[in-house]
Amino acid sequence: MREDSCSYRYWYHYGEELLAEAGNADAKSDAWLLLEYAAGITRSYYTLHMSDPMDDAAAESFQLYLKKRLEHIPVQQITGEAWFCGYSFYVTEDVLIPRQDTEVLIEEALRVLRPGMKILDMCTGSGCILLSLLKGRAVTGCAVDLSEAALSVARENSRRLEIGEDQVTFIHSDLFSGVDGEYDMIVTNPPYIPTDVCMELDPEVKDHEPMMALDGREDGLYFERKIAEDARAYLKKDAMIFMEIGYDQGEAMREILQSLGYEDVRIVRDLGGNDRVAIGRK
Repeated sequence: MREDSCSYRYWYHYGEELLAEAGNADAKSDAWLLLEYAAGITRSYYTLHMSDPMDDAAAESFQLYLKKRLEHIPVQQITGEAWFCGYSFYVTEDVLIPRQDTEVLIEEALRVLRPGMKILDMCTGSGCILLSLLKGRAVTGCAVDLSEAALSVARENSRRLEIGEDQVTFIHSDLFSGVDGEYDMIVTNPPYIPTDVCMELDPEVKDHEPMMALDGREDGLYFERKIAEDARAYLKKDAMIFMEIGYDQGEAMREILQSLGYEDVRIVRDLGGNDRVAIGRK
């Protein structure tokens, strides 16, 4: 047995090699995140103590987490944490894992967000979009979702970000059926993947993220059409809607928004050059 066979460095490389052999393209980063979580250490601590022995309990936990990762359970669901817009969000299998591409929507919404505005977040999931917009700003919002489990996760995230009940409310509703009032902005990341494509997704997504938050029905545009159509009754004059869309849905969404009477319609692409956000003004 090598001298460092129980060290942090040994376990880190063990995890990386195990995941890489299983075909994990993110073996290095996944191994680090799971080690960090199992041992409760930081990068700086690891740098200074990589040759120190890792205690048996942490090693046992690390091996358990690696086993889960080999079963295609996403790292964020193993650790219960995903980072979005610089904030730590709690995640479970009941919500989509926040992704960096969605930050494009945040950036666009912030261009027009002003103090005193009231925001509606349809299909809120973890609440990452709405809560990122509310944090540290003099605005209020409503988070809407059909899933009670998702709303529980969003409520926990509002506590994590210290956003009080005076700033955010949560509504259990099938789209707009339980919503009233008018809003200065509507944001949404609805299900937009065509049903047949959902069946071809990676196991991490298909088997461990909620299908109701992914499946946009036959052409992937069902919920985008429905939300865009119904949203007009809840938007104030000149208020705007920001919708996350599929990588190839830009032109279709431009036509949909324009046909519904939205003005200043724009399609914004992400850093990869893919269609990502559809924007319109009432």
